[in-house]
Amino acid sequence: MTYIPKKNCYYSRSHTAMNLINMDSENRVVLNVGGIRHETYKATLKKIPATRLSKLTEALANYDPLLNEYFFDRHPGVFAQVLNYYRTGKLHYPTDVCGPLFEEELEFWGLDSNQVEPCCWMTYTQHRDTQETLAVLDRLDLDTEKPSEEELARKFGFEEDYYKGTLSWWQEMKPRIWSLFDEPYSSNAAKIIGVVSVFFICISILSFCLKTHPDMRVPYVRNNSVQTANGSSSWFLEKTQTNAHIAFFYIECVCNAWFTFEILVRFISSPNKCAFIKSSVNIIDYIATLSFYIDLVLQRFASHLENADILEFFSIIRIMRLFKLTRHSSGLKILIQTFRASAKELTLLVFFLVLGIVIFASLVYYAERIQTNPHNDFNSIPLGLWWALVTMTTVGYGDMVPKTYIGMFVGALCALAGVLTIALPVPVIVSNFAMYYSHTQARAKLPKKRRRVLPVEQPRPPRLPGQSGGVSGCGTPGSGPNSGPMGSGGTGPRRMNNKTKDLVSPKSDEYTAMIGKNRGDGKMGRLL
Repeated sequence: MTYIPKKNCYYSRSHTAMNLINMDSENRVVLNVGGIRHETYKATLKKIPATRLSKLTEALANYDPLLNEYFFDRHPGVFAQVLNYYRTGKLHYPTDVCGPLFEEELEFWGLDSNQVEPCCWMTYTQHRDTQETLAVLDRLDLDTEKPSEEELARKFGFEEDYYKGTLSWWQEMKPRIWSLFDEPYSSNAAKIIGVVSVFFICISILSFCLKTHPDMRVPYVRNNSVQTANGSSSWFLEKTQTNAHIAFFYIECVCNAWFTFEILVRFISSPNKCAFIKSSVNIIDYIATLSFYIDLVLQRFASHLENADILEFFSIIRIMRLFKLTRHSSGLKILIQTFRASAKELTLLVFFLVLGIVIFASLVYYAERIQTNPHNDFNSIPLGLWWALVTMTTVGYGDMVPKTYIGMFVGALCALAGVLTIALPVPVIVSNFAMYYSHTQARAKLPKKRRRVLPVEQPRPPRLPGQSGGVSGCGTPGSGPNSGPMGSGGTGPRRMNNKTKDLVSPKSDEYTAMIGKNRGDGKMGRLL
C-alpha cells in the first residue's frame, strides 16, 4: 500500500474537478437570441435532428469566438418555447404573439408547426380562420378607399403604357367610367349615379307590384250581340279581362332604358369581360332587362293565345333586381356571404327538417286511425307532410289538427323536435354573420396609410489584422476611424466614448464584462 501525501491528494482531487468542469463547459452551448442568452447542453439540441439548432458549428457566421456564443436576431419570446420543445418534446404556443409570427419563427428554426400540442392547437389556428375571412372580404370588394393610378393601370391591364406615359384617351377614361357606374363610393359623381340607379330599381319594383292591384287595372270590355226569341237583336257588355294601366308601361320603358344603358356602359368599361359576364348579380341584371323586351314581343305576337297570361309569370324575374342593391350595401354582401359560408349548416338543417317531417307525418297518420275519429283530417301521409312542416317550423296554421289523444301526443313531440332542430344550427349561422360583420367594421377603421418600414442597413465587414484603415484595405494607412498612431487598424490605442482607452486582451475580465453587458442581458460577464 503506497502512501500518498495530503498535498498531492488535494492536487489530484482539484485536478479531477477541473477536468469535470472543463468537460461540462465543452458540452454546454450559449445561445443569444434577441439579446436574451440561453444556456443548454449540446445533447439537448441533438434530440430533434435536421433542425437549425441541431447543426450548430463554430464555423457558422453567427458564432462569436470571443463570447463563445451563437447570436440570432430573432424573437426571444418564441425561442423560449422552441428551446422548451427541445427539452421536453412538447411544443406550446405563446399567447402573447401572433400566429403568423409563430409560424415564421418555427420555419426559421426548422420545426414543424403541426407539432403544436392539442391544448394550444385551437388558439394557434385562430389566425388561419382570420386570414380566410379577410381573404373572403377582399373578394367582396368592401374597401371604399380610392385606388391609386398605378393600381388602376394594373387592374385594367395597361400598366406598361402607364409606365411609358403613352396612355390613350380611352385608357384614361375607361377606369373613370367604371368607377362611376360600379363603385358608388369612389366619388361624389359616382354616389349620384348610385342614387339614380337605386331610384330606378325601387320604381321598377314598385311599378311591378302596383300594376297587379285591381284598382290600378283597366277592364277590357267587349260588346256581344245576341238574337232574342222574337227575332230582334240585342247586345250586352262583357268584361273578359283586365289590363294594367298604360302609365305602368311608360314607367317600365323609362326604367328599362336606364338599366339597358347602365349594363352596356358597365360591360364596355369593365376590366374583365369574362368575370363581368359570370357575375351572379350581372346575370340577374341582364336576364331581368331582357325579360322586358321578350314580354313586349310576346304581347305583340302572342296575345291572341289562350294561355298568354302564363307568359307574364316570367316577368317575376324583374323582382330579382333587388339583388343589385348589394353593390350599394355592404350589409347585403355580408348576408349573402354568410349564407354561402353556412351552406353546410343550412344543408344539415334542411336534412333534419325533412327527416322529422316524414317521421311525424307517418306517426300522426296512424295515430289518428287507431281511435274512432269521424272528423279525421289526415286521410293520407302526403297530407300529413304539410301539417308536420308547419308544426316543426312553429307556424301552426290550424287548418289540420289531430283530434285523438295519441295524435295530440305525436303533435307535441313534433313541435318540440322542430324547436330543437331549428335551434341547433342557427347559432352557427349567427356567429358567421357576426364574424364577417366585425371584421368588416375593423377593416373600415384601419388607417389607410401606414408607416413605411426602412430596409435594414448592412453592418460594415470586420477588418483583418494588417489591413489599413481604408475601405477593403485601400487608402492611406492609419486613415480608418479606429486606426491608432501606428497607422494600423486595431494595433494602437482605440477611441471609445470620447475617451482614449487601451485595447485589452480578449481574455481579460474587463473586456469580457464589457462585451457581456453590451451583447447579453448583463447577467453573464465571463466567457464559458
